[in-house]
Amino acid sequence: MSDAKEKLRIDKYLWAIRLFKTRSQAGDAIDKGKVKLSGVSIKASRIVALGDEYEVKTESRKWVIKVTGLLHNRVQYSEAVKYYLDLTPVEELDRLKFEAAAFHTGKRLSKIGRPTKRERRDLEDFMNI
Repeated sequence: MSDAKEKLRIDKYLWAIRLFKTRSQAGDAIDKGKVKLSGVSIKASRIVALGDEYEVKTESRKWVIKVTGLLHNRVQYSEAVKYYLDLTPVEELDRLKFEAAAFHTGKRLSKIGRPTKRERRDLEDFMNI
């Protein structure tokens, strides 16, 4: 039984370290070629080994991680980060900071959608309705 506990699939590992919300999302990303080992796409059944470096593309960002420990069950984030090193290039992190500041302000984009109440009043005053 200890030998079975030592083997860990990459889809389960990526789910356990919280890069994906569900294991099936991790498996789908692997099937689509968004997870690579040394620049080569892998299968979801690949066994994770200590020291492996993976390139992972999620919806929000691109990760480069190095396996430092095997995590078989999903744990809280503060514990999960101890099982990998984030080797993501600085350029990628800077791009994320810029995107977050520019695009995710939570405000309605101008000239898209319905006017606000204030804009509608201004239009009515302008048109003398």
